[in-house]
Amino acid sequence: MTVSGLLGILIGLGLLIAFAFRGWSVLLLAPVAALIAALFSREPLLAHWTQTFMASAAGFLAQFFPLFLLGALFGKLMEDSGSVAAIASFMTERLGPQRAVLAVVLAGALVTYGGVSLFVAFFVLAPMAQELFRAAGIPRRLMPAAIVLGTSTFTMSALPGTPSIQNAIPMPFFGTTPFAAPGLGILASLIMLGFGLWWLHRQEAIAKRNGEGFGEGAPMPSDRLAADEKLRERATTAREFDPAEIVHGEVTDLLPPAMLAALPLIMVMVVNLAMSLFILPALDTRFLAEVRWGGTSLAAVGGVWAVITALACAILTVLAVSHRRLPALRATMDAGANASVLPAMSVASLVGFGAVVAAMPAFTVVRDAVLGIGGGPLVSLAVATNVLAALTGSASGGLTIALDALGATYMTRAAEIGLDPALLHRVAVIGSGALDSLPHNGAVVTLLAVCGSTHRDSYRDIVMVGIVGALIALTAVIALGSVAGSF
Repeated sequence: MTVSGLLGILIGLGLLIAFAFRGWSVLLLAPVAALIAALFSREPLLAHWTQTFMASAAGFLAQFFPLFLLGALFGKLMEDSGSVAAIASFMTERLGPQRAVLAVVLAGALVTYGGVSLFVAFFVLAPMAQELFRAAGIPRRLMPAAIVLGTSTFTMSALPGTPSIQNAIPMPFFGTTPFAAPGLGILASLIMLGFGLWWLHRQEAIAKRNGEGFGEGAPMPSDRLAADEKLRERATTAREFDPAEIVHGEVTDLLPPAMLAALPLIMVMVVNLAMSLFILPALDTRFLAEVRWGGTSLAAVGGVWAVITALACAILTVLAVSHRRLPALRATMDAGANASVLPAMSVASLVGFGAVVAAMPAFTVVRDAVLGIGGGPLVSLAVATNVLAALTGSASGGLTIALDALGATYMTRAAEIGLDPALLHRVAVIGSGALDSLPHNGAVVTLLAVCGSTHRDSYRDIVMVGIVGALIALTAVIALGSVAGSF
């Protein structure tokens, strides 16, 4: 039975990966793959679909859909109000073509750490990067890696307080805040940023010595990207914004001043910090233990509440300072809200698949193998999140599956050896953001199209700044955390 069960898990996972790569909807693939795993284990199919799969998917949506909704809405408002473009223009003017790589990286880091959705950042940063790189004679093929470094590495997984969904997912499992292990997070961020900039500048210098210029190629227009259904299915599994909504709404022609544009981003950072460290801990939240509130605690919901409040305040700030620059406010807000639905449902479906797999008797073999990896719980947690993010092509999906299946076990082990859950949080998030950038990842495919590049030309540099740099930072955090603990 164990061999048959393992075979069913592998077949289900293999079909999920293969067909998702070809652009099939995860909403269909995930329940089919889950039922295949249940069938091989001779488990009740309908019961696992309605009671295991759907219950887990619904639980994920109940916890995290507000983050998807507010994050996508905020990103769309920032795009259509011209705020993201104003920040990009400010960086371009201040740093200029002579520091083109740094300008793109810092602009991406600022807007994503401030809560702007990844795909919104892609569509604004790519034209900025093209202008700067062409003026500086830097090859087009380095554009995707520069954007990845700024938007999809340290600001997604390491920098304390980041409002990314990946940083929010461990909070209910470990009772942590967005600022978990801040010292280690800052260290990891510096390693990712430093290594990535070193690599990009090295490649820039080599290209200039070889006489390589900006090169040929043209970005795919946003309307074509939005209409590409195969790309859309892959992209919405990977990140939290539906690219089909990019073309909806209306972008202003009048950019706001840079300081006004940055004000909503500052609001996210300040409110997130205040809610996490001062306001929520000072409240009397004993009522959460009542049955009508789910018998929960502030430790389980406080982190998500902090990010929700920060994004809501940022949205109000955008509306207050830029409402005259939103020519089609209702269409913009509708597009932002709609952009959150398919990504949230796709990740929830992956979570449902993971829940069914974890309920199979044969999964105990997988669990014991993961927990038995040498090096302690930090190493095994890093391996689990890396592998699952790689297989699903989704950092958030892989992370949730891993913590749903093993989070309670890691908490128990942490309590036994005196390990701070904040360290588990930071290792899990950084781990989920490394191998999720494999070639089939929807965000990678979308970015290459936006930049007018290909896997052949640009993927090696994406690997170096997005995967190798993250793995180096993860290794450093595990090594230092194992010796000094969380700080």
